[in-house]
Amino acid sequence: MAMKIRLARGGSKKRPFYRIVAADSRMPRDGRFIEKLGTYNPLLPKDSEDRVKMDLERVQYWLDQGAQTTDRVSRFLEAAGVIAKKERSNPKKGTPGKAAQERAEAKAAKAAEATAAPAEATEEASAE
Repeated sequence: MAMKIRLARGGSKKRPFYRIVAADSRMPRDGRFIEKLGTYNPLLPKDSEDRVKMDLERVQYWLDQGAQTTDRVSRFLEAAGVIAKKERSNPKKGTPGKAAQERAEAKAAKAAEATAAPAEATEEASAE
């Protein structure tokens, strides 16, 4: 059985609240789970102690049993010092999308035309 330590969403519409659970990876996100390991409330401030609560002993037990963590849960565990910090690299993170690049090119072309038009007018005036 492939085990995952992941988030299961609860709470009402636009008011998310998550349980950190150990579940079979084949089960639905909010479906059946084996054990509740903690909670995560994203609505609380980042420095609040109640934002993420975990039973670290049980989390370590499931990790020893071979459970894999999702990216978000692994970030929580890295912050708690349970697992080693992973090196993450996303070189495309800061690059604009296709539409934004097209807008920037159009803006640059328009600016080039605007600077070229007065230069041509001054050249014509000086030639006469």
